[in-house]
Amino acid sequence: MKLRYSFAPLLVLACLMLGTTPAAAQQWKPIDPSQLALKAPVVEKDADAEALVWEVYINDSSDTTTDFIHYVRIKIFSERGKETQSKIDIPYFTGVQIKDIAGRTIKPDGTMVELKKDAIFDREIVKYGRFKLKAKSFAMPGIDPGAIIEYRWREVHAGGTNYVKMQFQRAIPVQLVRYYVKPHPNALYGMKTITFQGNPAPFTKDKDGYFRTEMTNVSAFREEPRMPPEDQVRTWMLVYSAPDVKKDPMSFWKDLGKKLYEETRDSMKVNDDIRKASTEAIGDATTPEQKLERLFNFCRTKIKNVTDDASGLTSDQIQKLKDNKSPADTLKRGYGTGRDINFLFASLTTAAGFEARYARLSDRSRKFFDPNFTDDYFFRAYNIAVKVGDQWRFFDPGTNHVPFGMLRWQEEGIQALVTDSKEPAFFSTQLSPAEKSSQKRTAKLRLSEDGTLEGEVRVECSGHFAFEMKEDYDDESAEQRESKLRETVKGRLGGIELSEIKIESANDPLKPFVYSYKLRVPGYGERTGKRLFLQPAYFQKGIGPLFPTSIRQHDIYFYYPWMEVDNVTIDLPEGFTLDNAEAPASFAIGEVGTYEVGLSISQDKKTLVYKRNLKFSGLIFPKAIYPNLKKVFDAVHQEDNHAITLKQDATTAVKQ
Repeated sequence: MKLRYSFAPLLVLACLMLGTTPAAAQQWKPIDPSQLALKAPVVEKDADAEALVWEVYINDSSDTTTDFIHYVRIKIFSERGKETQSKIDIPYFTGVQIKDIAGRTIKPDGTMVELKKDAIFDREIVKYGRFKLKAKSFAMPGIDPGAIIEYRWREVHAGGTNYVKMQFQRAIPVQLVRYYVKPHPNALYGMKTITFQGNPAPFTKDKDGYFRTEMTNVSAFREEPRMPPEDQVRTWMLVYSAPDVKKDPMSFWKDLGKKLYEETRDSMKVNDDIRKASTEAIGDATTPEQKLERLFNFCRTKIKNVTDDASGLTSDQIQKLKDNKSPADTLKRGYGTGRDINFLFASLTTAAGFEARYARLSDRSRKFFDPNFTDDYFFRAYNIAVKVGDQWRFFDPGTNHVPFGMLRWQEEGIQALVTDSKEPAFFSTQLSPAEKSSQKRTAKLRLSEDGTLEGEVRVECSGHFAFEMKEDYDDESAEQRESKLRETVKGRLGGIELSEIKIESANDPLKPFVYSYKLRVPGYGERTGKRLFLQPAYFQKGIGPLFPTSIRQHDIYFYYPWMEVDNVTIDLPEGFTLDNAEAPASFAIGEVGTYEVGLSISQDKKTLVYKRNLKFSGLIFPKAIYPNLKKVFDAVHQEDNHAITLKQDATTAVKQ
C-alpha cells in the first residue's frame, strides 16, 4: 500500500505536477573552489572526513514503487579518512533494487577520476537465519587527503510504504542534510511527521512537486557497546500517513485494542477436534503450568512452522501449500505459519479452560515504546496472552526456539496491549531471570611444560543465548556449522587448532544448544626459564574489555539478564607447582549482579580447578553512571585476565 498524505492546502496544486525525479538529482553538482580548498572539518574539529552535502530525493508518485535517490559529497582530511571512506557499501534488502550507481573523485588540483562500472559488485554483509542483507560495494578511485569524493545511487522499493524513514545522522559528520519528498497525487490523509533526537527545518515547497526539509552541521552517529537501539538515540524523521483526528493516547490504544480483538477472535475458534487435541496433549498434567507447557510443546513439535528458515521446505513448496483459515485447519494439516501456530495455541488453551487473547506490543530492539505516539508503527509484534489466576502470561510458540515461559528478548519486560471487546488494557510481559539465559561452559585441559594447552570443551546455552545460536545455525549444513564455530573460536584465540567439533540440538525446539570440541593451543602458557605464566580463565582469554572508552555518548543497555557458569580444570605439567598463586577476587555488582570466582588445587597438587560465575540482571543505565559501570566491568575483565605462575622444581629442571 502506498504512502497517502497531503501538505493540504499547499500540496493540492503540487500533487497535479507529476514527473520523474528532477534532473538535478541525477547529475553532478558544480564543485565550489572553497570546498576543494577546505583544510579542516567544520562540524567536528577532529573528523577525518566530513560530508559536505547528503541529499535524498524521495519520489512517491507511483502506485507500484517508491524511489530514493541519494547524492553524497565527502571531503577527505586525513589518511584515516582516506581509509574509512575508500570502500563504499550500499546495503539493500529483498524487494529493493539499487540502480544508477555513479561515483567520482576530485583531487585537490581539480583532476577528476570516474568510478568504473566494472568496479561495482554485490556481496552479502549479514546473514542471520533467513535474514540476508546484501550490499552493492565499490572502492572509490584515486583518493588522497584533500580530495573530494561523491557518489549517487537510486533505490527502488517495490510496493511502496505508508511510512518513510529519513535518517539525518550518518556515520560521519555532515554539513548539510537535505530531503526532498514528492507525495502521491491521490493523497487521502494529511501527512504527519515526527522527529526523534533532532530539530530539522519545517517542510517548504520546492520545484517539480517536491517539498524540502534540511538540517545543518549534524554530528556523526557513533555506535557504542551496549547502547540503546539506534532509533532511540539517532536523529531521524518518520513521515507517515494518518487521518487528522486528535485522540488522547488512552482512547487511541483502547480503540486499537477493540479493533484488533474483533479482527482476531475468529482466528482462535474452538471446535471438537481442537478440544480433543487439547485433552490428549495435556494428558495427566494437573497444574496450570504443566498444562500450558504441554500445549506449548505440542504446537512446537507437532506442527511444522513453514515460515521458519529451517523448515526444509523450498519457496516453491511453501507457495503450493494451502492457507489455513482456522486453528482446525492448522491442526488437521500439521503445518502453518508462525501466526497460525500462535492462534492454534490460543484455541488449545481456550479449550483447556484458560482465557486467551491476542496481544500486541512493540520491539525494544527497534525503539522503546512511547504510548504518547498514537500510531502503531512501533507496535507490530504480537503474542498470545493467557490468564493464569489473576495474571496474564505471554507466549509465542510460533517463533521457533523461544523456550516455554519466555519470549524473544526484544519483547520481554515491556508493555503489551491485551485486546478485549470492551476494556483492552496494557500489561507487562514477563522478564526472564538471569538463570533462564545461561552459558554453562566446561573445559578439561592439560598444560605441557612448553605452554601448549590441550583438551576438551563443552558449552551448553539456554534461554536467549540458545535462541540466538539456533537462529544462526539451524539452517546451516554440518560443514557450515563447523566452519562458523571454528572461525568464532579462532577469532578469540589465534593459533588454536580445533578437532572433533560437534553441535547438538541446533534444530531441536526443546533442548539447549550445545557445542563441543577438542583443542590444542601452542603457547597458551608463557614459558620464561623455570616458570610458566598461565591465565586459568580459558573462556575469557583473548576477549577485550566490555567498555573500552573512557567517555560515553549514550545510555547503557543490556538486552536481557544472563548468567555465565564456567568450570575449568587444567592438569599441570609434570614437575611444576603453583608459585604462591593468588586467587582472583570475587565481588558483588551492586544489586544487579555478582562475580564469583574460585581457584584451587587438587589434593595431589596436579590439577588446577578454576570456577567462575557471572550473573547480571540490569537492563538500562543512564550514561551519567557510566564511569562506575565501566569500573565494575573493568574489574571483571582484570580478574578474568588474572595470571598465575607455575614454578618448575629443581629436580625436574636438572633432569632436562
